[in-house]
Amino acid sequence: MPSKPIQDEKRVFMTGNEVVAWAALAARADIMYGYPITPQNEIMHYWTRLAPKHDKKFLQTEDELSAGFTTIGGVLAGFKAFTATAGPGNTLMQEPMSMAEMMRLPTVVVVQQRGGPSTATVIYSQQEVMLTTFGGNGEGLRIVYSTANHQELFDYTIKAFNSAWKYRFPTFVLGDGYQAKMREPLTIYDPLDKNIELVKPEPYVGKPGTPAIDRPPTQLRNTFSMEEELFEALQEIIGDYEKVAPEIAEYQSFGTEDADLVIIAHGVVSRAARLAVKEMQENGLKVGYFRPITLRPMPVKEIQEIASRVKRFLVVESAYGQLARLLKEAAYRSTAEMVPLYKPGVGVTAEEVVKKAKEILS
Repeated sequence: MPSKPIQDEKRVFMTGNEVVAWAALAARADIMYGYPITPQNEIMHYWTRLAPKHDKKFLQTEDELSAGFTTIGGVLAGFKAFTATAGPGNTLMQEPMSMAEMMRLPTVVVVQQRGGPSTATVIYSQQEVMLTTFGGNGEGLRIVYSTANHQELFDYTIKAFNSAWKYRFPTFVLGDGYQAKMREPLTIYDPLDKNIELVKPEPYVGKPGTPAIDRPPTQLRNTFSMEEELFEALQEIIGDYEKVAPEIAEYQSFGTEDADLVIIAHGVVSRAARLAVKEMQENGLKVGYFRPITLRPMPVKEIQEIASRVKRFLVVESAYGQLARLLKEAAYRSTAEMVPLYKPGVGVTAEEVVKKAKEILS
């Protein structure tokens, strides 16, 4: 058996779901819990092919609710556990992830978004943004990476495990049905070869020794009898989250310094936005590009800086303003106008972005 799951850096041509399975393996994940739902099914399929070769485990549960809670159980036992889902499954997953938020457990969930509401389509959308960033009861104290291509699916799946275990907040990789099913080239690698230190898991229960005698007792509470107790606990958790949010937040941007219009998109739609901006810049138009990589926490400081000097944003998304809601909160008190290009559950092309941007500029 190889000592490392990926021996050498190499170029490959894979589907996004296959990429996620390889990335979880590279991150030294121990076990996947899951339940089938399109378009994430192949993450489970590829993982079960890889798992026996590398002494890893898989458990298919009876539904996504169980998949979420068994992932929590694996984490409590000290395993790098993860799950994957989409659409209605993501809805069910919010109850266990709210529990993980309250108990500060490092869960990892990969979401391949599909069209909604309800069953809707099994193809593609960006309609799970609000669900993933603020889903469940609670305050949405979680980390959400929005990926745009297969290389990022690989990189940020690895990073998700590190972020989850470092900060102890539920962590999501927010992909989509297009990324899940299409093939494209990327480079896979062992993170240790790139000096990426992998955060090691530790058990939260079942530790050796007697609590309060040989070691401190483990307090993992998610039920409170009094309002004041809950308030006190939340103040501590919120304080921890706000403290680390600036170092977690990530973004990409270019051409925003003197732009008349900044185009904002995330995930796979940002690919079309990026192409559109480059084409317009080549034609002499003052158009900038901004893409939040983390949707939770948002890169608030950077958004506010751009909003202070730009008159108009063009917000492009395959949803009905879910990204825009996050942007409006981040750019609070800004007078910048946010012009929509919303296509719920439908892909967006660079040509559509160029056309809309030129309408605004004219």
